Amino acid sequence: MRHALRVTLALLGVATLTLGGSTAVGAAAVPTPKPDLNVVSVQPTGAQKVGVGHPVVVNYRTPVTDRAAAERSIRVVSPAAMTGSYDWVSPSTVHFVPDELWPAHSQIKLMVGGMPRSFETGASVVAVADVSAYTFTVSIDGVVARQMPASMGKAKFPTPIGRFTVLGKENPVVMDSRTIGIPLDDPEGYKLTVNYAVRITWGGVYVHSAPWSVGSQGYANVSHGCINLSPDNAAWYYNNVGLGDPVVVQA
Repeated sequence: MRHALRVTLALLGVATLTLGGSTAVGAAAVPTPKPDLNVVSVQPTGAQKVGVGHPVVVNYRTPVTDRAAAERSIRVVSPAAMTGSYDWVSPSTVHFVPDELWPAHSQIKLMVGGMPRSFETGASVVAVADVSAYTFTVSIDGVVARQMPASMGKAKFPTPIGRFTVLGKENPVVMDSRTIGIPLDDPEGYKLTVNYAVRITWGGVYVHSAPWSVGSQGYANVSHGCINLSPDNAAWYYNNVGLGDPVVVQA
């Protein structure tokens, strides 16, 4: 009888070990993501509410040698199936630029370097600068809020064509032609204090107040590449736009 009991207990022990082994294998099949310790920061942060064109900016501690692997580690979870392109602005900084604008008034969820990230979008504030029509039109959540006469870059200094995002706002800012290679004593030289300046490129293109070109706004392109608006229109745009809001410049 004691022999039979020992056999029964032994069989139960084997069954217990088998079940325990199955559980361990199942857990190991779903690896826990390990954070990429080379990731220093990701913007926007969870505390930010940004425009619907804001890129995801990933800064790394050291220059990235395997860019393809780094790009694969940046994944949009929500909204699903959002695609984009990667712009390496330096050896240690990449921008993920969505192909389509982020949905407005939404939480965006990401995985970056093995860690979950998120940020929020505000209203969809989209500006369209039409070079040939001399207009600057702003829509908020799909409704045209204001269409303004504008003056873009003259033939020698054309405003770049494409989709940009608001990088910052300055009121005022000093604009100096020497920063784009034009001496002050050149006929095209200038040094001006400019109000209501909204930066859209790091190369120095702004949407800004230009009282000196009001007579040309809506009729001719006379700037050095910036988008000129009247003081009233520039103030309105400055007060209604935020970081990451898109600016589309079309020919």
